[in-house]
Amino acid sequence: MNVKELARTCGFSAAAGNASLQRPVTSVYCCDLLSFAMGRAPEDSAWITVMGNINSVAVASLADVACIVLSDGVQPDEAMLTKAQQQDIAVLLSDRPAFETGLAIHEAIRA
Repeated sequence: MNVKELARTCGFSAAAGNASLQRPVTSVYCCDLLSFAMGRAPEDSAWITVMGNINSVAVASLADVACIVLSDGVQPDEAMLTKAQQQDIAVLLSDRPAFETGLAIHEAIRA
């Protein structure tokens, strides 16, 4: 399943990303501590966080995640969207709490 299919299946909206929407998603990772996520988020994972700022884009790039999923209705700031577009990192938006967002992703990629 790729990022675009994941967004459609789970009812997330895409706030950023072009070619990265075609990237495969193989797992889900949930963490708000950026330094922790940087070293532990699996490559090609959908990383769930509430950190809607430019620093999340840097972590996503370093960890090589498939996408950032902002949960709990969090909206990205302009700096995050600009940097995500520049680096072609997909940013998805979910109104659900982090646990429900992660469960939906887990079920979608395991189906």
